[in-house]
Amino acid sequence: MLTSTHLLKQRRFAPLFATQLLNAFNDNLYKNAMVLFVVYSVYNSAEAETVFSGVASAVFILPFFILSALAGQLADMRDKAMIIRRVKAAEIAIMTVGGVGLTLAWMGMMTELVAIPLMMIALFAMGVHSTFFGPIKYAILPQHLKKDEVLAGTGLVEAGTYIAIMGGTILAGFVDVEVAALLVIAIAVIGYLTSRHVPEAPPFVKGQPIDRNIIRSSIALVRNTLHNREVFYAIMAISFFWTIGAVLFIQFPPLAKNVLMADKPVASLFLVVFSIGVALGSVAINALLKGNVSARYAPASVIVMGIMVAIFYVICRVWEGQQHGEELLGVAQFIAEPMAPLVLLALLLIAIFGGMFVVPLYAFLTTKVDPSEASRTVAANNIVNSGAMVGGSVLALGLSAAGVPLVEQLLLSAAMCVISAWLGWKLYAAEKAVAAEAAG
Repeated sequence: MLTSTHLLKQRRFAPLFATQLLNAFNDNLYKNAMVLFVVYSVYNSAEAETVFSGVASAVFILPFFILSALAGQLADMRDKAMIIRRVKAAEIAIMTVGGVGLTLAWMGMMTELVAIPLMMIALFAMGVHSTFFGPIKYAILPQHLKKDEVLAGTGLVEAGTYIAIMGGTILAGFVDVEVAALLVIAIAVIGYLTSRHVPEAPPFVKGQPIDRNIIRSSIALVRNTLHNREVFYAIMAISFFWTIGAVLFIQFPPLAKNVLMADKPVASLFLVVFSIGVALGSVAINALLKGNVSARYAPASVIVMGIMVAIFYVICRVWEGQQHGEELLGVAQFIAEPMAPLVLLALLLIAIFGGMFVVPLYAFLTTKVDPSEASRTVAANNIVNSGAMVGGSVLALGLSAAGVPLVEQLLLSAAMCVISAWLGWKLYAAEKAVAAEAAG
């Protein structure tokens, strides 16, 4: 099945798609509303802003590292639709806490003593929420879709996720923080209502025991992926890709403010362009692969992504050397700048080729293992991903603490794409080797 839009009309896919779209939208509306408000309204130095952005990213990612093993086991051993509904119900309470924090920050009441800690608690809780939801949104696809629809469904989930990220990011940059506080609660309620229409997805093997020792189960979960070369290299390639992503996303808000001299809506615009690019890349790679799960285009995609990051670095250096005045540029002023189209085009191309690299790799996680183990495989990926992303966050914070300018840090991201390309090549080699063995 080469086209995927027909899935949006199917009850076996549409409610899940809507639920995960609302989930990503709300995550990013809340997270960006919080980070942008603090960066632009509380702190006034590039170092403090980068530290806050990095800490916020680490707080959100940490639950994936700690709880993914438990989440993967639950998703494989219990009804996935039931877990989705319980997770979405919890989101309503989490966003209520986050909404209170945003409101207190807007009112200027106990901002650093109460408001920011409340927002961080809600952000951590949303990380827990996403840890339990994450394995399901991919692992449920082979259960409800035909074999030749899984890549298309994965592409739609990824594209929908980044469209939702785009929407949440736009809203975070343009609405007042008190409005965002109300919206995150309302969207959580709507997400719960859509989750109630996800079809049942019972476990393939019933009665399996759950290991609640998170350290032992995490080690066992990751170890169990090592025997499958395709899954192992897919996880390594995805994880290194998100290490690069963590560095880039931490850099965006302070880079927009302190290098490109742009205000909060422009910072949101950058993230929007990035999200559109990943969505376009997700759809484009499905068309190129014609529904087949393959890493054929992965090495070339991430090499081009690295070249685009290097070009973005050059553009930022040239921009820095120009005179732009003391006032931060609004969206209209920024777009009127001669080099603005180059900035946006470079970001768009970084994201398109990044999406083309990573989307097929997620399909490996659910199609190259037994369906009864799909959630645990995605969870193992999340454990390694989250460790890599925390490492990326720590790296970004360390570079800032060492006084490495934000613009220069972009070169590191470009160089890291070479390692991602090598991992993509190793995955494609493993893919061809497995195909040769199967052919006899």
